[in-house]
Amino acid sequence: MSYSEAKKKYSALGVDTDAAIKKLKDVPVSLHCWQGDDVRGFDTDPSKPLTGGIQTTGNYPGRARTPDELMADLDMVMSLIPGTPKMNLHASYAIFENGEWADRDKLEPKHFAKWVKFCKDRGLGCDFNPTFFSHPKCDPLTLASPNEDTRKFWIEHGKACIRISTYLAEELGQTCVMNIWTGDGFKDIPADRLGPRKRYRESIDAILKEPYDFKKVKPCVESKVFGIGVEAYTVGSAEFALSYAAMNMDKCIPLMDNGHYHPTEVVSDKIPALLTFFPEIALHVTRPVRWDSDHVVLFDDEMKEIAREIVRCRGLDGRVHIALDYFDASVNRISAWTMGYRNAQKALLYALLQPNEILKAMQDSGDFSKLMVAQEELKTMPFGDVWEEYCLVCGKPVDGEWFTEVEKYEAEVLSKRG
Repeated sequence: MSYSEAKKKYSALGVDTDAAIKKLKDVPVSLHCWQGDDVRGFDTDPSKPLTGGIQTTGNYPGRARTPDELMADLDMVMSLIPGTPKMNLHASYAIFENGEWADRDKLEPKHFAKWVKFCKDRGLGCDFNPTFFSHPKCDPLTLASPNEDTRKFWIEHGKACIRISTYLAEELGQTCVMNIWTGDGFKDIPADRLGPRKRYRESIDAILKEPYDFKKVKPCVESKVFGIGVEAYTVGSAEFALSYAAMNMDKCIPLMDNGHYHPTEVVSDKIPALLTFFPEIALHVTRPVRWDSDHVVLFDDEMKEIAREIVRCRGLDGRVHIALDYFDASVNRISAWTMGYRNAQKALLYALLQPNEILKAMQDSGDFSKLMVAQEELKTMPFGDVWEEYCLVCGKPVDGEWFTEVEKYEAEVLSKRG
Protein backbone atom coordinates (compact mmCIF):
# COMPACT_ATOMS: atom_id res chain seq x y z
CA MET A 1 0.00 0.00 0.00
CA SER A 2 1.31 3.48 -0.90
CA TYR A 3 1.48 6.41 1.47
CA SER A 4 -1.41 8.16 -0.31
CA GLU A 5 -3.67 5.16 0.32
CA ALA A 6 -2.54 4.90 3.94
CA LYS A 7 -3.21 8.61 4.35
CA LYS A 8 -6.80 8.11 3.17
CA LYS A 9 -7.38 5.23 5.57
CA TYR A 10 -6.14 7.24 8.54
CA SER A 11 -8.07 10.30 7.39
CA ALA A 12 -11.27 8.26 7.56
CA LEU A 13 -10.52 7.86 11.28
CA GLY A 14 -9.92 11.57 11.73
CA VAL A 15 -6.11 11.31 11.74
CA ASP A 16 -3.94 13.69 9.71
CA THR A 17 -0.80 11.72 8.82
CA ASP A 18 0.99 14.76 7.37
CA ALA A 19 0.47 16.63 10.64
CA ALA A 20 1.75 13.65 12.63
CA ILE A 21 4.91 13.49 10.52
CA LYS A 22 5.46 17.23 10.81
CA LYS A 23 4.96 17.11 14.59
CA LEU A 24 7.38 14.25 15.23
CA LYS A 25 10.07 15.63 12.94
CA ASP A 26 10.81 18.43 15.41
CA VAL A 27 10.57 16.50 18.70
CA PRO A 28 14.01 16.24 20.35
CA VAL A 29 14.94 12.76 21.59
CA SER A 30 18.30 12.42 23.34
CA LEU A 31 20.83 9.98 21.94
CA HIS A 32 23.05 8.58 24.70
CA CYS A 33 26.76 8.60 23.99
CA TRP A 34 27.52 5.62 26.24
CA GLN A 35 26.16 2.94 23.89
CA GLY A 36 29.19 3.47 21.68
CA ASP A 37 31.93 2.64 24.18
CA ASP A 38 30.21 0.46 26.80
CA VAL A 39 29.95 3.30 29.36
CA ARG A 40 33.74 3.59 29.61
CA GLY A 41 34.19 7.34 29.17
CA PHE A 42 37.53 9.11 28.93
CA ASP A 43 38.44 10.10 32.49
CA THR A 44 39.47 6.75 34.02
CA ASP A 45 41.54 3.68 33.11
CA PRO A 46 39.53 1.81 30.42
CA SER A 47 41.10 -1.50 31.46
CA LYS A 48 39.41 -1.38 34.88
CA PRO A 49 35.91 -2.80 35.38
CA LEU A 50 32.82 -0.65 35.70
CA THR A 51 31.61 -0.24 39.29
CA GLY A 52 28.74 1.38 41.17
CA GLY A 53 25.88 -0.75 39.89
CA ILE A 54 26.89 -0.48 36.23
CA GLN A 55 27.77 -3.43 34.03
CA THR A 56 27.98 -4.02 30.29
CA THR A 57 27.88 -7.54 28.91
CA GLY A 58 29.48 -8.69 25.68
CA ASN A 59 32.71 -8.06 23.81
CA TYR A 60 31.59 -7.39 20.25
CA PRO A 61 34.54 -5.88 18.35
CA GLY A 62 34.74 -2.24 17.37
CA ARG A 63 34.16 -0.34 20.62
CA ALA A 64 34.97 3.37 20.39
CA ARG A 65 38.20 4.04 22.29
CA THR A 66 38.73 7.76 21.77
CA PRO A 67 36.57 10.89 21.47
CA ASP A 68 37.18 11.01 17.72
CA GLU A 69 36.08 7.40 17.28
CA LEU A 70 32.98 7.95 19.39
CA MET A 71 32.05 11.08 17.45
CA ALA A 72 32.56 9.28 14.14
CA ASP A 73 30.25 6.50 15.32
CA LEU A 74 27.65 9.03 16.41
CA ASP A 75 27.79 10.63 12.98
CA MET A 76 27.18 7.24 11.44
CA VAL A 77 24.16 6.67 13.65
CA MET A 78 22.73 10.11 12.95
CA SER A 79 22.95 9.47 9.22
CA LEU A 80 20.53 6.56 9.73
CA ILE A 81 17.92 7.92 12.15
CA PRO A 82 14.99 10.21 11.37
CA GLY A 83 13.78 13.01 13.60
CA THR A 84 15.64 15.50 15.78
CA PRO A 85 18.36 13.88 17.88
CA LYS A 86 19.90 15.60 20.87
CA MET A 87 23.18 14.54 22.47
CA ASN A 88 23.28 13.08 25.98
CA LEU A 89 26.63 13.02 27.79
CA HIS A 90 27.94 11.66 31.06
CA ALA A 91 30.53 13.70 32.92
CA SER A 92 33.01 10.87 32.41
CA TYR A 93 33.13 11.84 28.72
CA ALA A 94 35.15 14.96 29.46
CA ILE A 95 37.82 15.49 26.83
CA PHE A 96 41.27 16.43 28.12
CA GLU A 97 43.94 17.78 25.83
CA ASN A 98 47.67 18.52 26.02
CA GLY A 99 48.22 16.17 28.94
CA GLU A 100 45.68 17.89 31.17
CA TRP A 101 43.42 15.90 33.51
CA ALA A 102 40.90 16.95 36.13
CA ASP A 103 39.13 14.82 38.70
CA ARG A 104 35.36 14.86 38.68
CA ASP A 105 35.04 17.47 41.41
CA LYS A 106 37.19 19.83 39.34
CA LEU A 107 35.56 19.41 35.92
CA GLU A 108 34.99 22.63 33.98
CA PRO A 109 33.00 23.66 30.92
CA LYS A 110 36.21 23.79 28.90
CA HIS A 111 36.50 20.00 29.20
CA PHE A 112 33.35 19.76 27.07
CA ALA A 113 34.27 22.39 24.49
CA LYS A 114 34.89 19.75 21.81
CA TRP A 115 31.43 18.33 22.47
CA VAL A 116 29.93 21.80 22.10
CA LYS A 117 31.65 22.19 18.75
CA PHE A 118 30.43 18.74 17.73
CA CYS A 119 26.86 19.70 18.62
CA LYS A 120 27.01 23.17 17.08
CA ASP A 121 28.31 21.81 13.79
CA ARG A 122 25.32 19.45 13.64
CA GLY A 123 22.64 21.68 15.14
CA LEU A 124 22.20 19.53 18.24
CA GLY A 125 21.23 20.33 21.80
CA CYS A 126 22.82 18.41 24.66
CA ASP A 127 21.68 16.85 27.93
CA PHE A 128 24.07 15.96 30.74
CA ASN A 129 24.60 13.50 33.60
CA PRO A 130 26.94 13.64 36.59
CA THR A 131 28.87 10.34 36.80
CA PHE A 132 28.55 8.89 40.29
CA PHE A 133 30.09 5.51 39.45
CA SER A 134 33.32 3.82 38.31
CA HIS A 135 35.57 6.00 40.44
CA PRO A 136 37.87 5.38 43.44
CA LYS A 137 35.80 7.81 45.54
CA CYS A 138 32.80 5.45 45.51
CA ASP A 139 33.24 3.98 48.98
CA PRO A 140 30.84 2.33 47.79
CA LEU A 141 28.42 5.16 48.60
CA THR A 142 28.68 8.65 47.10
CA LEU A 143 26.14 11.33 48.02
CA ALA A 144 24.80 9.16 50.85
CA SER A 145 28.18 8.23 52.31
CA PRO A 146 28.72 8.67 56.06
CA ASN A 147 32.21 9.90 55.17
CA GLU A 148 32.06 13.69 55.00
CA ASP A 149 35.05 13.95 52.63
CA THR A 150 33.42 11.51 50.23
CA ARG A 151 30.15 13.40 50.26
CA LYS A 152 31.95 16.72 49.77
CA PHE A 153 33.81 15.34 46.74
CA TRP A 154 30.60 14.19 45.06
CA ILE A 155 28.68 17.33 45.98
CA GLU A 156 31.40 19.37 44.30
CA HIS A 157 31.10 17.06 41.30
CA GLY A 158 27.36 17.75 41.15
CA LYS A 159 27.93 21.50 41.36
CA ALA A 160 30.51 21.31 38.60
CA CYS A 161 27.94 19.49 36.47
CA ILE A 162 25.40 22.27 37.09
CA ARG A 163 27.94 24.73 35.71
CA ILE A 164 28.70 22.50 32.73
CA SER A 165 24.97 22.04 32.03
CA THR A 166 24.52 25.81 32.05
CA TYR A 167 27.40 26.10 29.59
CA LEU A 168 25.83 23.51 27.28
CA ALA A 169 22.42 25.18 27.42
CA GLU A 170 23.77 28.65 26.73
CA GLU A 171 26.17 27.63 23.99
CA LEU A 172 23.68 25.41 22.16
CA GLY A 173 20.50 27.41 22.77
CA GLN A 174 18.51 24.45 24.06
CA THR A 175 17.42 23.32 27.51
CA CYS A 176 19.87 20.93 29.17
CA VAL A 177 18.31 18.15 31.23
CA MET A 178 20.80 17.20 33.97
CA ASN A 179 20.04 13.89 35.60
CA ILE A 180 21.20 12.96 39.11
CA TRP A 181 21.41 9.20 39.63
CA THR A 182 23.63 7.25 41.96
CA GLY A 183 23.97 3.54 42.65
CA ASP A 184 24.16 4.19 46.39
CA GLY A 185 22.89 1.25 48.42
CA PHE A 186 23.83 -2.00 50.15
CA LYS A 187 24.29 -5.55 49.01
CA ASP A 188 22.62 -6.99 52.10
CA ILE A 189 20.05 -5.92 54.67
CA PRO A 190 21.06 -2.55 56.18
CA ALA A 191 20.95 -1.62 59.84
CA ASP A 192 19.98 1.96 58.99
CA ARG A 193 17.79 2.93 56.04
CA LEU A 194 16.90 6.44 57.18
CA GLY A 195 20.40 7.83 57.72
CA PRO A 196 21.65 7.34 54.16
CA ARG A 197 18.48 8.89 52.75
CA LYS A 198 18.79 11.94 54.96
CA ARG A 199 22.39 12.39 53.82
CA TYR A 200 21.35 11.86 50.20
CA ARG A 201 18.69 14.55 50.51
CA GLU A 202 21.13 16.99 52.11
CA SER A 203 23.69 16.31 49.38
CA ILE A 204 21.22 16.96 46.57
CA ASP A 205 20.11 20.12 48.37
CA ALA A 206 23.74 21.26 48.42
CA ILE A 207 24.19 20.53 44.71
CA LEU A 208 21.09 22.47 43.75
CA LYS A 209 22.28 25.51 45.68
CA GLU A 210 24.72 26.08 42.81
CA PRO A 211 23.16 28.96 40.81
CA TYR A 212 21.38 28.06 37.57
CA ASP A 213 18.46 29.22 35.45
CA PHE A 214 15.69 26.61 35.74
CA LYS A 215 14.47 27.57 32.28
CA LYS A 216 17.84 26.54 30.83
CA VAL A 217 18.91 23.69 33.12
CA LYS A 218 16.49 21.01 34.32
CA PRO A 219 18.03 18.98 37.13
CA CYS A 220 16.33 15.61 37.60
CA VAL A 221 16.29 13.04 40.38
CA GLU A 222 16.17 9.45 39.12
CA SER A 223 15.18 6.43 41.18
CA LYS A 224 16.06 2.75 40.95
CA VAL A 225 14.90 -0.50 42.54
CA PHE A 226 18.36 -2.05 42.89
CA GLY A 227 21.72 -2.36 41.19
CA ILE A 228 24.53 -4.85 40.91
CA GLY A 229 26.10 -5.12 44.37
CA VAL A 230 23.27 -3.13 45.98
CA GLU A 231 20.51 -5.69 45.74
CA ALA A 232 19.02 -5.29 49.24
CA TYR A 233 18.63 -1.52 49.51
CA THR A 234 18.82 1.47 47.19
CA VAL A 235 19.02 4.89 48.77
CA GLY A 236 17.39 6.68 45.83
CA SER A 237 14.19 4.64 45.72
CA ALA A 238 11.10 5.65 43.75
CA GLU A 239 9.45 7.03 46.87
CA PHE A 240 12.55 9.06 47.71
CA ALA A 241 13.01 10.49 44.20
CA LEU A 242 9.36 11.42 43.69
CA SER A 243 9.09 12.94 47.16
CA TYR A 244 12.22 15.00 46.62
CA ALA A 245 11.03 16.27 43.24
CA ALA A 246 7.57 17.07 44.63
CA MET A 247 9.09 19.08 47.47
CA ASN A 248 11.39 20.97 45.11
CA MET A 249 9.27 21.56 42.01
CA ASP A 250 10.77 25.02 41.53
CA LYS A 251 14.26 23.62 40.93
CA CYS A 252 14.10 20.01 39.75
CA ILE A 253 11.88 17.48 37.99
CA PRO A 254 11.41 13.72 38.38
CA LEU A 255 13.00 11.31 35.94
CA MET A 256 11.65 7.82 35.34
CA ASP A 257 13.72 5.10 33.73
CA ASN A 258 11.38 2.31 32.64
CA GLY A 259 13.97 -0.27 33.72
CA HIS A 260 14.10 1.03 37.28
CA TYR A 261 10.94 -0.53 38.66
CA HIS A 262 9.66 -3.94 39.70
CA PRO A 263 9.00 -6.27 36.74
CA THR A 264 5.21 -5.94 37.01
CA GLU A 265 5.28 -2.12 37.10
CA VAL A 266 4.97 -0.12 33.89
CA VAL A 267 6.10 3.47 33.36
CA SER A 268 3.36 4.06 30.79
CA ASP A 269 0.83 4.15 33.64
CA LYS A 270 3.06 6.38 35.75
CA ILE A 271 3.41 9.11 33.08
CA PRO A 272 -0.14 10.51 33.43
CA ALA A 273 0.05 10.07 37.21
CA LEU A 274 3.09 12.33 37.41
CA LEU A 275 1.81 14.81 34.82
CA THR A 276 -1.26 15.31 37.01
CA PHE A 277 1.05 17.11 39.44
CA PHE A 278 4.33 18.00 37.69
CA PRO A 279 4.54 20.58 34.88
CA GLU A 280 7.44 18.59 33.39
CA ILE A 281 8.96 15.15 33.73
CA ALA A 282 11.87 13.34 32.12
CA LEU A 283 12.19 9.78 30.82
CA HIS A 284 15.03 7.38 30.20
CA VAL A 285 13.70 4.85 27.71
CA THR A 286 15.22 1.39 27.77
CA ARG A 287 14.06 -2.26 27.71
CA PRO A 288 14.32 -4.23 30.93
CA VAL A 289 14.40 -8.02 30.68
CA ARG A 290 13.45 -9.20 34.18
CA TRP A 291 15.44 -6.32 35.67
CA ASP A 292 17.24 -3.11 34.67
CA SER A 293 19.26 -4.88 31.99
CA ASP A 294 19.30 -1.95 29.53
CA HIS A 295 18.46 -4.00 26.46
CA VAL A 296 18.06 -2.26 23.10
CA VAL A 297 14.69 -0.54 22.74
CA LEU A 298 12.22 -2.50 20.61
CA PHE A 299 8.93 -1.53 18.98
CA ASP A 300 7.12 -3.57 21.61
CA ASP A 301 3.89 -3.16 23.56
CA GLU A 302 5.27 -1.15 26.47
CA MET A 303 7.27 1.14 24.20
CA LYS A 304 4.09 1.82 22.22
CA GLU A 305 2.14 2.44 25.42
CA ILE A 306 4.79 4.82 26.80
CA ALA A 307 4.61 6.78 23.55
CA ARG A 308 0.80 6.78 23.62
CA GLU A 309 0.76 8.29 27.09
CA ILE A 310 3.32 10.93 26.11
CA VAL A 311 1.14 11.94 23.16
CA ARG A 312 -2.20 11.71 25.00
CA CYS A 313 -0.87 13.90 27.81
CA ARG A 314 0.46 16.53 25.40
CA GLY A 315 3.94 15.57 26.46
CA LEU A 316 5.47 16.39 23.08
CA ASP A 317 4.78 20.07 23.74
CA GLY A 318 7.68 20.32 26.17
CA ARG A 319 6.21 18.53 29.17
CA VAL A 320 8.13 15.27 28.69
CA HIS A 321 11.87 15.21 28.05
CA ILE A 322 12.73 11.95 26.27
CA ALA A 323 16.13 10.26 26.28
CA LEU A 324 17.34 6.77 25.45
CA ASP A 325 19.43 4.80 27.94
CA TYR A 326 20.75 1.35 27.08
CA PHE A 327 24.09 -0.25 26.28
CA ASP A 328 24.64 -3.59 24.60
CA ALA A 329 28.14 -4.86 23.86
CA SER A 330 26.96 -8.24 22.57
CA VAL A 331 25.92 -6.92 19.15
CA ASN A 332 27.12 -4.31 16.69
CA ARG A 333 26.93 -1.09 18.69
CA ILE A 334 25.98 1.08 15.71
CA SER A 335 23.12 -1.28 14.94
CA ALA A 336 21.96 -1.23 18.57
CA TRP A 337 22.06 2.56 18.70
CA THR A 338 20.26 2.95 15.39
CA MET A 339 17.58 0.34 15.93
CA GLY A 340 16.73 1.60 19.41
CA TYR A 341 16.39 5.18 18.24
CA ARG A 342 14.34 4.23 15.19
CA ASN A 343 12.05 2.12 17.38
CA ALA A 344 11.49 5.02 19.77
CA GLN A 345 10.60 7.16 16.76
CA LYS A 346 8.28 4.45 15.44
CA ALA A 347 6.46 4.30 18.76
CA LEU A 348 5.98 8.07 18.87
CA LEU A 349 4.70 8.17 15.29
CA TYR A 350 2.39 5.23 16.02
CA ALA A 351 1.00 7.16 18.98
CA LEU A 352 0.48 10.29 16.90
CA LEU A 353 -1.59 8.24 14.46
CA GLN A 354 -4.16 7.27 17.09
CA PRO A 355 -7.55 9.05 17.03
CA ASN A 356 -7.11 9.84 20.69
CA GLU A 357 -10.00 12.25 21.12
CA ILE A 358 -12.42 9.79 19.52
CA LEU A 359 -11.16 6.94 21.69
CA LYS A 360 -11.41 9.14 24.80
CA ALA A 361 -15.02 10.00 23.94
CA MET A 362 -15.84 6.29 23.72
CA GLN A 363 -14.34 5.75 27.17
CA ASP A 364 -16.10 8.77 28.70
CA SER A 365 -19.45 7.62 27.30
CA GLY A 366 -18.95 4.13 28.68
CA ASP A 367 -18.93 2.47 25.25
CA PHE A 368 -16.18 0.01 26.18
CA SER A 369 -17.16 -2.61 23.59
CA LYS A 370 -16.69 -0.12 20.77
CA LEU A 371 -13.48 1.15 22.37
CA MET A 372 -11.99 -2.34 22.51
CA VAL A 373 -12.87 -3.01 18.87
CA ALA A 374 -11.45 0.33 17.73
CA GLN A 375 -8.19 -0.15 19.63
CA GLU A 376 -7.72 -3.62 18.20
CA GLU A 377 -8.51 -2.63 14.62
CA LEU A 378 -6.00 0.22 14.82
CA LYS A 379 -3.28 -2.43 15.13
CA THR A 380 -3.73 -3.48 11.50
CA MET A 381 -3.81 0.01 10.03
CA PRO A 382 -1.09 0.65 7.39
CA PHE A 383 1.35 2.21 9.83
CA GLY A 384 4.39 0.93 7.93
CA ASP A 385 3.60 3.10 4.93
CA VAL A 386 3.41 6.23 7.09
CA TRP A 387 6.69 5.28 8.80
CA GLU A 388 8.35 4.90 5.42
CA GLU A 389 7.07 8.33 4.37
CA TYR A 390 8.42 9.80 7.62
CA CYS A 391 11.87 8.38 6.93
CA LEU A 392 11.81 9.78 3.40
CA VAL A 393 10.66 13.22 4.59
CA CYS A 394 13.58 13.20 7.04
CA GLY A 395 15.96 12.13 4.28
CA LYS A 396 16.91 8.89 6.08
CA PRO A 397 16.94 5.28 4.88
CA VAL A 398 13.75 3.25 5.17
CA ASP A 399 13.53 -0.13 6.85
CA GLY A 400 15.39 -2.75 4.86
CA GLU A 401 18.05 -0.28 3.72
CA TRP A 402 19.93 1.06 6.75
CA PHE A 403 21.53 -2.13 8.06
CA THR A 404 23.61 -2.59 4.92
CA GLU A 405 25.22 0.76 5.74
CA VAL A 406 26.04 -0.52 9.22
CA GLU A 407 27.66 -3.64 7.77
CA LYS A 408 29.71 -1.50 5.42
CA TYR A 409 30.84 0.75 8.29
CA GLU A 410 31.79 -2.29 10.33
CA ALA A 411 33.91 -3.66 7.50
CA GLU A 412 35.60 -0.36 6.71
CA VAL A 413 35.93 1.20 10.20
CA LEU A 414 35.01 -0.91 13.20
CA SER A 415 36.90 -4.03 12.15
CA LYS A 416 40.15 -2.07 12.04
CA ARG A 417 40.00 -1.01 15.70
CA GLY A 418 41.34 -4.30 16.99
